[in-house]
Amino acid sequence: MAAAAAEQQQFYLLLGNLLSPDNVVRKQAEETYENIPGQSKITFLLQAIRNTTAAEEARQMAAVLLRRLLSSAFDEVYPTLPSDVQTAIKNLLPGFLQAVNDSCYQNDDSVLKSLVEIADTVPKYLRPHLEATLQLSLKLCGDTSLNNMQRQLALEVIVTLSETAAAMLRKHTNIVAQTIPQMLAMMVDLEEDEDWANADELEDDDFDSNAVAGESALDRMACGLGGKLVLPMIKEHIMQMLQNPDWKYRHAGLMALSAIGEGCHQQMEGILNEIVNFVLLFLQDPHPRVRYAACNAVGQMATDFAPGFQKKFHEKVIAALLQTMEDQGNQRVQAHAAAALINFTEDCPKSLLIPYLDNLVKHLHSIMVLKLQELIQKGTKLVLEQVVTSIASVADTAEEKFVPYYDLFMPSLKHIVENAVQKELRLLRGKTIECISLIGLAVGKEKFMQDASDVMQLLLKTQTDFNDMEDDDPQISYMISAWARMCKILGKEFQQYLPVVMGPLMKTASIKPEVALLDTQDMENMSDDDGWEFVNLGDQQSFGIKTAGLEEKSTACQMLVCYAKELKEGFVEYTEQVVKLMVPLLKFYFHDGVRVAAAESMPLLLECARVRGPEYLTQMWHFMCDALIKAIGTEPDSDVLSEIMHSFAKCTEVMGDGCLNNEHFEELGGILKAKLEEHFKNQELRQVKRQDEDYDEQVEESLQDEDDNDVYILTKVSDILHSIFSSYKEKVLPWFEQLLPLIVNLICPHRPWPDRQWGLCIFDDIIEHCSPSSFKYAEYFLRPMLQYVCDNSPEVRQAAAYGLGVMAQYGGDNYRPFCTEALPLLVRVIQSADSKTKENVNATENCISAVGKIMKFKPDCVNVEEVLPHWLSWLPLHEDKEEAVQTFNYLCDLIESNHPIVLGPNNTNLPKIFSIIAEGEMHEAIKHEDPCAKRLANVVRQVQTSGGLWTECIAQLSPEQQAAIQELLNSA
Repeated sequence: MAAAAAEQQQFYLLLGNLLSPDNVVRKQAEETYENIPGQSKITFLLQAIRNTTAAEEARQMAAVLLRRLLSSAFDEVYPTLPSDVQTAIKNLLPGFLQAVNDSCYQNDDSVLKSLVEIADTVPKYLRPHLEATLQLSLKLCGDTSLNNMQRQLALEVIVTLSETAAAMLRKHTNIVAQTIPQMLAMMVDLEEDEDWANADELEDDDFDSNAVAGESALDRMACGLGGKLVLPMIKEHIMQMLQNPDWKYRHAGLMALSAIGEGCHQQMEGILNEIVNFVLLFLQDPHPRVRYAACNAVGQMATDFAPGFQKKFHEKVIAALLQTMEDQGNQRVQAHAAAALINFTEDCPKSLLIPYLDNLVKHLHSIMVLKLQELIQKGTKLVLEQVVTSIASVADTAEEKFVPYYDLFMPSLKHIVENAVQKELRLLRGKTIECISLIGLAVGKEKFMQDASDVMQLLLKTQTDFNDMEDDDPQISYMISAWARMCKILGKEFQQYLPVVMGPLMKTASIKPEVALLDTQDMENMSDDDGWEFVNLGDQQSFGIKTAGLEEKSTACQMLVCYAKELKEGFVEYTEQVVKLMVPLLKFYFHDGVRVAAAESMPLLLECARVRGPEYLTQMWHFMCDALIKAIGTEPDSDVLSEIMHSFAKCTEVMGDGCLNNEHFEELGGILKAKLEEHFKNQELRQVKRQDEDYDEQVEESLQDEDDNDVYILTKVSDILHSIFSSYKEKVLPWFEQLLPLIVNLICPHRPWPDRQWGLCIFDDIIEHCSPSSFKYAEYFLRPMLQYVCDNSPEVRQAAAYGLGVMAQYGGDNYRPFCTEALPLLVRVIQSADSKTKENVNATENCISAVGKIMKFKPDCVNVEEVLPHWLSWLPLHEDKEEAVQTFNYLCDLIESNHPIVLGPNNTNLPKIFSIIAEGEMHEAIKHEDPCAKRLANVVRQVQTSGGLWTECIAQLSPEQQAAIQELLNSA
């Protein structure tokens, strides 16, 4: 005992030294602390916290260290602790909750912030006292004697738990049911504002206000807990609020409806009809801010429920919004109705919008003319800014159908760009530039050419003033996007403008953000300063980044991608500087869009640089290759990762054999192996989560999403292997063997179907590109492949059938007996009753193509005479375009060699062949530039010269089929 007490005494000294102002003492103490084993560390810390006689600073330090230790690795550390230590840690919680309560009433919210952090990082720790934690948070949130910040932090505890421990919280429905009215009450906390309706500047949301905090909390909670729980609880409250005579309640009710759309998507879809009808009534509410909130709800639903919303409610919604846009006395309402119309048209199917074009254009034009006059007389511009964007959005959806209205708008729009040069009109001018370029893109080059050079001159003039623009000038990003649209419209003719455009574009793409590492105190001083975002690193530390310029940087990078794609070799002058910019941006972790653009640019830049010859190309590839491979290994976001993997595969295809050296192969092999191992590990973890005590159907939904993400990465592993096999052929097989056991594991019968599908695809590639050597792996894939032709999953059948086809085509003699064995299996799939349904047709067409390939490449393995008539009766293929070309080419071989079974006695089969060709043409199964189209046209032409036979063939075709034959003759 004495020894233990002495050790504890030493630990107090150590805690004191950790707080020492002397650097050397503190450094030494930190090292000593790090070296104490985890178990003892926790015991010491717990005793220090409980010892009420110890110095206050030392106890606080111990609490911080224990929190840091548990929150960084709770799931690993906690279960390994002896049960008495576990109990001791659990027993700290009631005291901690008491401290949260007491400190709030002493105007100190630091302990409450720690509770938020625990809810964020280790929600399971709260489970034994979850009810108490929730009750306390609810009490503090509802106590109007506390300041807004404290009430919002208390609400944040519950909202954070709905995100980090949703299933755990869903069991406490009583708390959720009491939290919802609290959030709604916060949303009613609005100020009266005389000048609101006609303010000409949109002020940013005040994020400290209760109304904004309540709305954001509601949105997050609905997404976290799901609509099944939230919608029934909130529906009645919202209905009551919407009937309240006080405008603030009606406003809050409509904003709440907007906020829950994403989280309650499925449940609201069922009752959308009554919701929409009810909300539209509020567009005529006596109070302008309620009308504004109704516009907000309509706009939000148009986005959340697209395109079903547009299909069901187009008539009512367009009419109601156009009417609201006429609300002359209230600029803010007019502008917000225009904004809702933009949301509506952005996701509206073209065919639905066309019948309203005349009416829409008439309204938008008259409002534009009116608002232009107001701009000149009073200098107000808010509505005009939105209306210009509404026009752009309508043109963007209507495309060539906008041509008749082009001359109505273009003169006024050009006039705005020429004359709106004052600083306060920068946004209007930017939006007008956007509108002109979108209209140009919609109506096409021919119509736009009459104004193209004027518009280019206006843009160039703006561009020359570009250097005088301030960094936060909103015109910059509009200009950058407009240039890229002009590039799409003008094509190669745009090249001449590159010298003017590229300077500012590269400048914007090269923006370096301001970043800082801060503790909580600094952060509070800064958060008032505009435009900083913070990532909590735990332990009172935050990483701050100034977000100004990040969106612009991302847009600029995407535009560079657009130029490389559109101009190809015309962009070659700039490839070097763009590559030097883009490669380091694969590690730009502040913005996903920038990394995606960097990845997308790589294969396109290689294509651009091709004209400079192989040496230049290889140098450029060497500059990219290491960074791309490393990024595949380190990218944290799965959406970005899939883009980087896709890009690497494309680059490998462009560069071909020899593009990777031994180090590249070694690193890539390790990374792909890790990705596949992680794939299996994630599947196991999901199975474990399915056994968890909190498992419910919403958890299952999120597990399904994770699963889809994982499978998507698996498809990219397959892409990369495909590009390597197709470039390197059998030389690469020894390297591949490190992955072989994992790929074999993918095609085991107990694996989910996507695993088997993609495992087969990888073996398909090996057969196609590495034969005859591929046969040495036949023991791993042949039996599964034959078995999976008849699998329940059409995707697996398709991959297996494709494999059997390439086996016949490329596989060499060893595969002969298996081709014979495969034939009856393929025929069975083709002849099953539902083989042509939508979900089965692709797999079936791959089976038909495989039968064709066996007859063509291994004719002595099957009885061709017997199979051919059946095969002809299954043609044409039209869903799988690649296989359609293969089958049509084989059909041409047979016809050109006058095969008696195909032509029939006295050519009696020719009408049937004509109908096959006509059907193929009608389904666009073959592109006209494909050599196969020429062969088919020649078959038709030969018959054309033989009078009677031609008449007979054509007579048996429907009018559509006859037109298709004519189309083929004209174009091939």
